[in-house]
Parts: sequence; structure tokens; C-alpha cells
Amino acid sequence: MILQLQNAILEMIAKGEPLAATIEQLCLRVEAAVPGIIASVLTFDGSRLHTLAGPSLPPDYSAAVDNLEAGPLAGSCGAAAYFGEAVVVTDIETDPRWQDFKSLVLPLGFKACWSSPIKRGERVIGTFAFYYREHGGPKAVERDLVEACVHLCTIAIDREERVMERQRLTYSDAMTGLSNRARFNQLLAEDLPRSRRAWGILLVDIDNLKLVNDTFGHAAGDALIQVVADRVATAAGAKNTFRLGGDEFAVIVSDDKDLDLSARASDILKALSSPSTCDGHVVFPAATIGGALAETETNPDQIRQNADVALYHAKEHNRGRYVQHYPGLGTALTRRFRAVRDVGVALEDDRIDAHYQPILRLDTREIVGFEALCRMTTPSGEIIAAAHFHEATKDAHIAAELTQRMLLRVARDIRSWLARGLPLQHVGINLSAADFRGGNLQDRLCRIFGEAEVPLKHIILEVTESVYLGQRDYVVADEIKALRSRGLRVALDDFGTGYASLTHLLTVPVDIIKIDKSFIDRMVPGDAGTFIVEGLIGIAHKLGIRVVAEGIETEPQAVQLSQLGCKLGQGYLFSKAVDRTVAAAILEQHGQRLNQDKTRAGAR
Repeated sequence: MILQLQNAILEMIAKGEPLAATIEQLCLRVEAAVPGIIASVLTFDGSRLHTLAGPSLPPDYSAAVDNLEAGPLAGSCGAAAYFGEAVVVTDIETDPRWQDFKSLVLPLGFKACWSSPIKRGERVIGTFAFYYREHGGPKAVERDLVEACVHLCTIAIDREERVMERQRLTYSDAMTGLSNRARFNQLLAEDLPRSRRAWGILLVDIDNLKLVNDTFGHAAGDALIQVVADRVATAAGAKNTFRLGGDEFAVIVSDDKDLDLSARASDILKALSSPSTCDGHVVFPAATIGGALAETETNPDQIRQNADVALYHAKEHNRGRYVQHYPGLGTALTRRFRAVRDVGVALEDDRIDAHYQPILRLDTREIVGFEALCRMTTPSGEIIAAAHFHEATKDAHIAAELTQRMLLRVARDIRSWLARGLPLQHVGINLSAADFRGGNLQDRLCRIFGEAEVPLKHIILEVTESVYLGQRDYVVADEIKALRSRGLRVALDDFGTGYASLTHLLTVPVDIIKIDKSFIDRMVPGDAGTFIVEGLIGIAHKLGIRVVAEGIETEPQAVQLSQLGCKLGQGYLFSKAVDRTVAAAILEQHGQRLNQDKTRAGAR
């Protein structure tokens, strides 16, 4: 009988059956083998006992002894766990160890109880008990059976603890002790789809981790991560908080009633706001939060993606604050992803090329140069302007690849035009913030145009205002100064639409300012735009800066600009951007030939 019991229970353990079900089956088999007894098993955490199995005991009684503190007078099981020895009580009613608990058990008809400790080595991990309906102690056959049951319980509980430890290591973050990304993903895949409670996700991203790492070292950065983990877990509950890796945490919020993610996010931001000492340095933790509610979505992955979109939006526009996802929020992000994908494929397929819009003298209409503009040919053969895939340039890798392609194309075209003796003066090339942040812009420019045998005097680098003063650390400004010292000319594009003002030109000088089309469009009688343009032209001339008017579309605009003292312009009135073949033809026909009329040199 004992051998059959061992085989059945060991098979359940080997199959990985749940611990509670395995021990319950053990109790039922023992009760069937020994009529008149009731079996129960409690686990022991070092101080208290917890009900594991007692299938024939009333649920109320099992609940009453759950979380029982072990002690010398804590019944048979409490005393057995306390002393680590078997305790036989032959008369529950008179035994002092049951004095405080007999009122629970006597009404059930039990008169005696024998409890044996379940041990791993010297450590007690549980108790195995027989309840008797008659006074007396265990018989010899029962002792053999209990010895086998205790051994089986040791194996089962030991395996469960090892499994739980492996799960803890698998699903815990070593640095913070919080549940990790694997556990978060498991909940999304398994538990939340079946939940009937309202729930949502908050994604918390540390804003200043890189700054702390770079300034104080990684020990301080690790301390900051732990501080943020503790504060988020305190505000949101440790069971609901996950470290996804690096500087990102997740919080699952659930409730039987309506959820207020904004309130929970505010609690987290408030908890993070006070300073902390990280590896001896005072640091002010800062974070940005994005959130999404599971309202109509049935797919938790979609909720996670929505929270990602909200976090991305918050980092772009509301850093240090909370943004909750709403329909349509992901449109811009989706548009960017699509643009990055399309441009990446176009680069691989060699469908990115340079087109050229002429820059002319407004008085003679002679071409003095071009602005090189990026164009993409679609698989169907349509040529589209950069405005249609501008979102892709916000990706640093794509922006760098586009600039590299444009530099190579422009260098090749200029070399060809110079070899033909065409009257080319300069070509403007647009640069992005990513080009300045790459760290090797000067070397790239000199190498590409040097290999093409194109003198740098033929190159004008065009920088928009948002790039010109869009970096707080002045990397772009320093690079502009260095480029000009190498003989390259710099034009400030879209002037009047971004950060810059004329006072900035005193500290970060440029060679050319290009007045944005929005001002040219307002050059009508009575509009202040005319006075602004006139003022810009006058001040720029006094600073020795040339002016190009962009977006000229009507003859009256061209005449009025010329009367205000603006010498150069570009726009659809003269020509749209054209391919290299057409550009060469119109340059040959309308290019300003300085060797024939040196008096025109001032227009350059």
C-alpha cells in the first residue's frame, strides 16, 4: 500500500502537478487506507503555519488555523513546527497545548491529534497531521505510513520551492527586486485577457539617467534606478510595478470601478519629485509617463503599444509630465515609421536623387546658383518632394544616409558642370541636426568634395533655424563656426520661422539669410510683412550678410523685393526644382558669366 502511494504521488510530482493538488491527493489516499483518520498538511515559513491541504476538514477550520503562529502551546502542529519534533496529543480536551484551540476542533468530533514535522535538513518546512475521532496515539503501521508521507511531502514542497525560486530568478529584476519584462509580458499574454476588471498601463521613463551616468558615473546611475524603482513601487504597489529594462518601468493599474490613470501617474511623479542621494551625489529624479486604458481593446498588446505611443509623445512634447493615449495620438508616429520605412527602401533601391532649384539675380534674372533639393522616385515612377517624407529625417540614421547620398550626387554634378565650363557659382545643400551631431561633418564634406575635385567655394551649407539654435549645448553653433573657418559658406534657411533672431547672428554669424516664403506671401499693401522684410534686408546688408528671398511666385513680389534692395531670389516664378540635365541646360543659357561682366560680382 505504501509503495502504491509513493508511486502515485511521485508521478504527480514528476509531471509538475500543482503542489496543493498533489498533497490533497496524498491526504485522500491516506484517509482511504486508514479508516477513521483525517489528514492535513500545513506549510511553515519559519514563524507561521499556512494551510496547504486538508480535503476532509471543514473549510472554516482550515481557514482558522491558516497563518497560525508556531509555539509550544499552539496545538499539535504549532508545537511540532516550533520544536521540530513529532507531537502526539491523545486527549485534545485536557492537553494544555490545545487549550486555546480546542473550541475549534472538539465540535468537529476530533479527540486526538498527531503531528509530525516536515523537514529539509534541519529546517522545518511544514507539518503532517492525523486527526482521530477516538482517544489514543498512532499504531505501528500508521507510523510507517506517516514516515513515507512526510518524506513525500518533503520532496513535493522542496520541488515547489525550487520551482518558485527559479521563477523568481526568471521573473525578477536583479537590480531592483521588482518583477521584470518577462513577467510583465506573461501577465499581458495570460492574465489580463481574462480579467473582468478595468485596467490600464503606465510606462515610466527616467529622464535624466544618461546625464547622471555621464556626470557622476554608473554607480550613481544604478542608485538612481533603485531610487525610482522604490518610489514607483511605493506609489503604485510593488506587485503592480515592473522594471522593463534600462530606464523604463511599467505599472499595471486595475480596479473594479472606473480607473483614473492620471491620478496614479500624478502620485508617481509626486513621489519622484524630491531629491535623493545617489552614490554620494544629490540627484533630482525626473521621469516622463505615458498611459493607456483598456477600454474597448481586447488585445493587451495593443494597449501596451498605445501606452508606448503616449510615452513617445510625452517625451517629444511634455517631458517630465504625463500623457494619456487617445484615438489619433499615434497618427504622427505611424506616419514617421512609414516614412522611415519608405525612405530606407528608396535608399536601398537608389531612388533618392538631387534636383536643383535656381537662385537668380532679381534685376537681370541670371542664375547665380542652385539649391539642391532631395527628391524620391516612387516604385511607380512618381517624383515626390522631401516635404512628403520629412518625418523620416527625424530619424538620425535616415537623416545621415540622406545627406550622404545628396553630398555624393551634388559633388558629382558640380564636377560635371565645371568640366563643361558652365557658369556655376554655388550650390546650397541642406543639413539636418543629425549631420552636426555625427561628429565628423567637416571631414565628410572635405573628403567627398575633395575626391570629386570640387573647390569648397562652390558649396553653401543651408541650415534651418530649428537646427541653427535647436541644441542647448551649442554643438551646431560651434560646428558652423568651424565650417566657416574652413572656407565653407553657411546660409540660414527659413529665416523668421524658428528660434533665431538677428541678435544671434552676432555670436553665430552666417553668410546668407534666406527669408522664409511666409513673409514673402504677406508682401501686400498695409501688411506688416512688407516692413519686416524691408527691415531684415537693411540690417543684413549692414552686417555684411547676403539675402535670398524664398518662395517668390509673382512678378509684383519680385519687383517689390528688388526695390527694397534684395538682389537674389528663388521660387516658382522662375523655376521649380529640376533634374540635373535640365539644370545644366538652363545654367548654360541663363547663368551669370562673371568673366564677361565683372561689375556684376557684387550680386554673388
